[in-house]
Amino acid sequence: MKLLTPTPWPDYELIDCGNFEKLERFGAYTLARPEPQAIWDKTLSDAEWEQKAQAYFKREKGNTEKGEWLTKKGMPERWTGTYQLTNQKLTYKLALSSFKHVGLFPEQAANWEFIYQKTKALGVPNPKVLNLFAYTGVASLAAKAAGADVTHVDSVKQVISWSRENMELSELTNIRWVVEDAMKFVKREVRRGNKYHGIILDPPAYGRGPDGEKWVLEEQINELLKLCKELLEPEHHFFLINLYSLSFSALIAESLILRIFGPTSNPEFGELYLPDSFNKKLPLGIFYRFSTVE
Repeated sequence: MKLLTPTPWPDYELIDCGNFEKLERFGAYTLARPEPQAIWDKTLSDAEWEQKAQAYFKREKGNTEKGEWLTKKGMPERWTGTYQLTNQKLTYKLALSSFKHVGLFPEQAANWEFIYQKTKALGVPNPKVLNLFAYTGVASLAAKAAGADVTHVDSVKQVISWSRENMELSELTNIRWVVEDAMKFVKREVRRGNKYHGIILDPPAYGRGPDGEKWVLEEQINELLKLCKELLEPEHHFFLINLYSLSFSALIAESLILRIFGPTSNPEFGELYLPDSFNKKLPLGIFYRFSTVE
């Protein structure tokens, strides 16, 4: 079992975390927002957080997710950041949403280089990569930058538009955008006999499809993974799943994968985390990934 964290990059820093919050710098701007995993005390004082944060997320009364951002003068609603892959700079848009998110999950940078390197190493011209629950698409950009034919699936039309902006900002082209429920899309692809050399999954704990389809991670992940096995090209492939649910462990991910896929090539699994500047380790989900190439 591994602990996986991104290589530090200039446009992101976890400054402090604790008391169910995190203080992060995205480029030139520092934000404070809720974090249910940060159950310990903050290192910095409340006054220091107040001084550093240019935007602070305040939850609506009685709502665990939705709220509003309280901003200081000079804090924009939208701005951009960059991440340097081996041979490609990715540029992404950031924005203050009413659900505390900003368009980027920084801990996933630990997987972007994996996606890029494995796509390159497959040795297949224009390998087909499927990104499910793809959100704003930095993982899709990593695969595209490595020469993949990318299909990007998300159920929220506005998020697909955001992803397209990120593609254009990164000076990439020709990603296939699909606004659809992930389970519906995968079932159709299986019926059509389609195969993918790379599959990336980052499902939420719960959610809704564009037509109200219900997604509950614990109830549906087993079926979805069985379908993904049918889509995965057997000889040349990589596979990556991230899970963010307080009820899931890395051992659950391992048991799921081994039961469905059997023994896998070059497997890695464990926890994703971000270290703050005081060396507290903030856990931010679990992962399992494997590949036919080293």
